[in-house]
Amino acid sequence: MPKIRSDKKCRPHKDVQKQGIGFDKTLGQHILKNPQVITSMIEKASLRPSDVVLEVGPGTGNMTVQLLENCKQVVVCEVDTRLVAELQKRVQSTPLQNKLKITVGDVLHKELPFFDVCVANLPYQISSPFIFKLLLHRPFFRCAVLMFQKEFAQRLVAKAGDKLYCRLSVNTQLLARVDILMKVAKNNFRPPPKVESSVIRLEPINPPPNINFKEWDGLLRICFQRKNKTLSAQFKHNYVIDMLSHNYRVHCSLNNISIDNNFDIKDNIQKILKDNEMDDKRSRTMDIDHFLILLHAFNSQGFHFT
Repeated sequence: MPKIRSDKKCRPHKDVQKQGIGFDKTLGQHILKNPQVITSMIEKASLRPSDVVLEVGPGTGNMTVQLLENCKQVVVCEVDTRLVAELQKRVQSTPLQNKLKITVGDVLHKELPFFDVCVANLPYQISSPFIFKLLLHRPFFRCAVLMFQKEFAQRLVAKAGDKLYCRLSVNTQLLARVDILMKVAKNNFRPPPKVESSVIRLEPINPPPNINFKEWDGLLRICFQRKNKTLSAQFKHNYVIDMLSHNYRVHCSLNNISIDNNFDIKDNIQKILKDNEMDDKRSRTMDIDHFLILLHAFNSQGFHFT
């Protein structure tokens, strides 16, 4: 484990506090103030001197400063221009200034830059969309060490049959190895949030599974709409039948396949489920292999989910 340097090359946090910055809870601004937690997160990222690091929601720069001391460049994405100005002042006229690159705006609406490692105390309200954005980012990054709400972190690692098992669990574990590293209590933040937090480490699986992710996710959206219902019941909803019927007709048209006048979309869907012993299964108990089998079964009969 590399030793984290902590040279005092910029304004310490107590000087930043004197500025009297008010944090906006609607933007998820809960600043991580415990230096031991920050140091531990950076150590878990195993940074190299040549790394480019992405940090989302840097706040007043408590983590940013340590990151800058241990890598080639830090690219931060911050939506609050007040905090951007504060971060710039904190490293101004220091050796760290030229290693910092700041992007202003909503990270969900921007293309992610190239980076080797992502380390961040994320605004919790963007947790789910950011995870999906991260998982689909190319080129591949080495790892991400991220702070999340405790329950969200538990969803990421939940297994089939667990209470918190959901579409997020399946998608994350399909595309990455993910582990919970440590719990972080409320009093480590300013202002304290209402929930406990956890730090996770995520490593993309490279190469990823050879599937169409949009189609895969389309299947999961149907299956997890009511994860306690049987798949047979889930696939009887009119919106599901209409979507699969439309896609099937497009598939047949593109491949010059004629559709028999007696073709019944509902019967065919149920037959696929029954033939693969999936009709009585419930999404909450199905693992990744089950969903892969189900997707292949539908695709092989010309049914698609995009």
